Amino acid sequence: MTDLIKFWAVVPAAGVGKRMNADRPKQYLELAGKTVIEHTLLRLLGAEVFDAVAVAISEEDPYWPDLEVSENEKIVTAPGGKERADSVLSALKSIRVVASDNDWVLVHDAARPCVTATDIHFLINSLLNDEVGGILALSSHDTLKNVQGISIIGTLDRRRIWRALTPQMFRYGLLKSALEAAEGNPAITDEASALELQGLQPKIVEGRPDNIKITRPEDLALAQFYMEQQND
Repeated sequence: MTDLIKFWAVVPAAGVGKRMNADRPKQYLELAGKTVIEHTLLRLLGAEVFDAVAVAISEEDPYWPDLEVSENEKIVTAPGGKERADSVLSALKSIRVVASDNDWVLVHDAARPCVTATDIHFLINSLLNDEVGGILALSSHDTLKNVQGISIIGTLDRRRIWRALTPQMFRYGLLKSALEAAEGNPAITDEASALELQGLQPKIVEGRPDNIKITRPEDLALAQFYMEQQND
């Protein structure tokens, strides 16, 4: 039966990246000779597991059409939404004619260009027979404080705290219905949170610490360093 199941990737890429203070969205900043999103998509395509990669792009985006990767036969372009969840749902709808409810969808941040094929395959193999799905994540090594304003009001138990990464992997039908049910809810900051609202408990799969997200200018240099190490 698993031979009939397909794998799809979804990349929400309609954000503007305000914290980068750059002249363009962070996914189009240059990193090691390519844009961030080109690295990300080439990593996903290089995993050689996806039937298609659906990318949600803002309708006012002038940069996407100029990228060679946008013409790749496995890339599907969908209109981006106001929030991340809107973009993911739009991307899911763009493949609804070819995707089945039981297929797996891996949602990955456009600004995580250091994801490895090893992590993608590890996530898939870990969750393939799971009823719900789950996410790549990292356990916290830092002491975590609960803060109100600038005052510490408590210390969290870091043994129970994990940092959510991507990809996040769920069944197509389950994820689509969860996002539709949660539409407009500001609490949906990732795909797992939409499943959690349905009373489900996604699994944690430990990922690599070099799977960083580009959010601030200094992250570009760190990402380039990690890429150089990965290529050694």
